[in-house]
Amino acid sequence: QVQLVESGGGLVQAGGSLRLSCAASGRTFSRYTMGWFRQAPGKEREFVATITWSGGSTLAADSVKGRFTISRDNAKNTAYLQMNSLKPEDTAVYHCAADRGVGIRISVREYDYWGQGTQVTVSS
Repeated sequence: QVQLVESGGGLVQAGGSLRLSCAASGRTFSRYTMGWFRQAPGKEREFVATITWSGGSTLAADSVKGRFTISRDNAKNTAYLQMNSLKPEDTAVYHCAADRGVGIRISVREYDYWGQGTQVTVSS
């Protein structure tokens, strides 16, 4: 079992930055692929970024590529999402997720564990 707790969300003006954190419980964090997803009101949850267990491979959605960076610190059992040049359309609840599989994961259905989410609001 893995429990995930997100933090770092908030209200920011367009063009600003935020760094989200995802703290994981359990001693096997380093074995999990981690992902970030977001869900805006009335929309489906969508993929944002993912990182493999070693941090050796990452992938970001086209909509955030070049602006968002995913990383992890296995010693701290924490994954991060650095968000720069934020836009109003980035407004959503951001969730982190963990998957016991190996490799890149971009589908909601592939993830085994989810956090409750943190709200990110970008004003224009």
